[in-house]
Amino acid sequence: MATLSPFHTIGSHCLNLGANELSKSAVTSCVCKSKVGQSLQRIDVGRKLLPGEVVHNVAQSPRWSLGLRCFAAARVSVEQAEESVNKTSQVDELQKQSTYLFRTETGGQVKVFVCKRSVKYVVDIEVSSLQFSSDDSHLKLSGGLYRSNRDIINQIIETPFIARSSSELALELEFEAEEVPCYLSFLLKASSRVSSSGLEIRSHRKSSFCVPIGLDQGYPAPLGLSFSTDGSMNFAVYSRNAESLVLCLYDDNASEEPALELDLDPYVNRTGDIWHASIEGAWTFVSYGYRCKGNRDTFHAKHVLLDPYAKIIGSSIPNHHESGLLPKHLGRLCKEPAFDWSGDLSPKIPLEQLLVYRLNVMQFTKDKSSKLPADVAGTFSGVTEKVQHLKDLGINAVLLEPILTFNEQKGPYFPCHFFSPANLYGPSNGSVSAINSMKGMVKSLHANGIEIFLEVVFTHTAEGGALQGLDDLSYYHKNSVEDLEARNALNCNYPVVQQLILDSLRHWVTEFHIDGFCFINASCLLRGVHGERLSRPPLVEAIAFEPVLSMTKIIADCWDPYDKMPKEIRFPHWKKWAEMNTKFCSDIRNFLRGQGALSSLATRLCGSGDIFSDGRGPAFSFNFIARNFGLPLVDLVSYSNAELASEVSWNCGEEGPTSNTAVLERRLKQIRNFLFVLYISLGIPVLNMGDECGHSSSGSPSCGSRKHLDWNTMTTGFGIQTTKFISFLISLRKRRSDLLQKRNFLKEENIEWHGSNRSPPGWEDPSCKFLAMRLKADKAEGQLSSEASQLKGDLFIAFNAADRAETIILPPPPEGMAWRLLTPFFG
Repeated sequence: MATLSPFHTIGSHCLNLGANELSKSAVTSCVCKSKVGQSLQRIDVGRKLLPGEVVHNVAQSPRWSLGLRCFAAARVSVEQAEESVNKTSQVDELQKQSTYLFRTETGGQVKVFVCKRSVKYVVDIEVSSLQFSSDDSHLKLSGGLYRSNRDIINQIIETPFIARSSSELALELEFEAEEVPCYLSFLLKASSRVSSSGLEIRSHRKSSFCVPIGLDQGYPAPLGLSFSTDGSMNFAVYSRNAESLVLCLYDDNASEEPALELDLDPYVNRTGDIWHASIEGAWTFVSYGYRCKGNRDTFHAKHVLLDPYAKIIGSSIPNHHESGLLPKHLGRLCKEPAFDWSGDLSPKIPLEQLLVYRLNVMQFTKDKSSKLPADVAGTFSGVTEKVQHLKDLGINAVLLEPILTFNEQKGPYFPCHFFSPANLYGPSNGSVSAINSMKGMVKSLHANGIEIFLEVVFTHTAEGGALQGLDDLSYYHKNSVEDLEARNALNCNYPVVQQLILDSLRHWVTEFHIDGFCFINASCLLRGVHGERLSRPPLVEAIAFEPVLSMTKIIADCWDPYDKMPKEIRFPHWKKWAEMNTKFCSDIRNFLRGQGALSSLATRLCGSGDIFSDGRGPAFSFNFIARNFGLPLVDLVSYSNAELASEVSWNCGEEGPTSNTAVLERRLKQIRNFLFVLYISLGIPVLNMGDECGHSSSGSPSCGSRKHLDWNTMTTGFGIQTTKFISFLISLRKRRSDLLQKRNFLKEENIEWHGSNRSPPGWEDPSCKFLAMRLKADKAEGQLSSEASQLKGDLFIAFNAADRAETIILPPPPEGMAWRLLTPFFG
């Protein structure tokens, strides 16, 4: 088997030769392991022979066709060509031409034009400004074709140049389109009658000239996979510290190894810190990923990595879980599916009027009791099917637990990716079906007056996430804070990570019509590049003022998925950021078990002025009693053992399930007390999935202990009464929006506080557990109701957490009015 001579043995680094790309398109070096590469066995040369031409070592094969047109300069002794070529007519035929400019080691120039003409690829080589030792010198191209440094074609191409003008030599080669991609690597050989061996001329880098055929340089923007109008696919990915990057293309989703690998060249396929390349869309590859090469401590070349900006993700490679390897996801080589958004309008509900229901997409309808088809249960479509339940409650906003692609073993709060919904939420467990199903859900909820918010986690990734291995020194906290490094903590305020997060948020708003975001572990968004705490973090400020996000609700939630605890922190807000109010949760729990202070209760009832009186208002306080971590509402009144001390719960007399009627009645009353305080307080109430029907985790505070929602509990006496009670509270809240749905705090003159027998409250008495408040309708705002031609009166509300009853003396009502007891009707 013949091989190229030593000076022809060119590796995949051959494009590092100082070739300057002159046109808008150029290409990369490639490493190919495909079946196509195995077909490159021999080279067929088809050409028109000219008088005096000499061609050496050229083999014949039907697989390849090289068409040569050669010209000679005045100082080179070559016969006149039999036919001339009209260069202008050739240029008119060129499509998407890529141009490379090399400098030779002797001071000359080599221009190489690569383009596609009809179904063939054309390589036009022009040489100028060469200096020769004698007037009878001949110039030849001597080179070969290869796909990688391990797959060099075993034939040599040697053919002379012919004069195009007095100072320029040129030749043209043609290749069949089905045989690309490949590389043409060549040297220039100048010989004369005196010396037949000749002078070998290389590039100014002392290397062979090398150009890719059938690939394109691509563009650095946009990041990820994009499609041009001509159907070509552009790949762009950020990696500052990678020494080289390989684009891996797969022709089978089940394959462990890529069918083709393109080794991107840092001189041609890199702009700044962005690596990019482009290939024709006619290829039959179905998915892609990247290998990064560099320092062995931070890069692992054997791992194929998911594109952080991939919009459609294939399922993880089979057998990876069984073999102990990290799950490997690949980006799909297809456009995002078209969706009919006609008629879709966001409800655009004012912040202060929101009534939120938090749910987990899978757990909401996966149980057989949902009576949904197997391919719908546990999916976005399942949520769509249950929209009537949300309407019966009176909900106008749904907060979805993280739905981005995540590590299924650790749970949704450990994401792998930021631009696509998890495949398991689609009817067929596929990426496209998940995307369409989610968009259909959003459109349906919007049509029913319900907004959709997403919980998002941008502070860390799961082990083996889309960013790990791509450029850990840029994307993650490294060598700064040991705790952050161990958590795979993202360097959120590093410019490229900040850009990724903003791009992700914009994507969900523009492509999925999402109405808002709740940022989990938001306190870590305040960390600087070196782990320090920032008073004005760039990312948080950028989100607040991003134009595309201007109409969305943005909520900071400082719960930490690692510590399983919320963190209290002063969050910078620019009057745009709302917050999940953990103080509301803890203070109300404390009060209703008889241990809280009256002042704390009063503060929470009035919108948490200690947190939100800094230019925002009560509408920026998202209040909750229970949520997806910790104890659900029914367990909050059923379990209180020593292991649950942090839950601030009370079992009402007995631990766990019981048949004791007195205990059951006490628990029911406590559940209603919690719900009443939640909906009567200023701020945005957030109801957790299942709390309307007694959904239990059997006393476990772990998020992973939550079971699928049992829809049969909705039809029990407890489920029916609790659902109606919530509906009653929501209708009251809407009816008295002038007092209970305020964007701003109540004026001092619009609220009165009372203790027992209308005495002043015992603010300083820790034993005092009774508090009453009177909310006065604002006469200045006009009291004429739009629903009924009646004046709106005052509200008198009393709270008693003592173990004894209290007698209430009502204050005098407004003139011409009388007090009326509001009692929910349960039927």
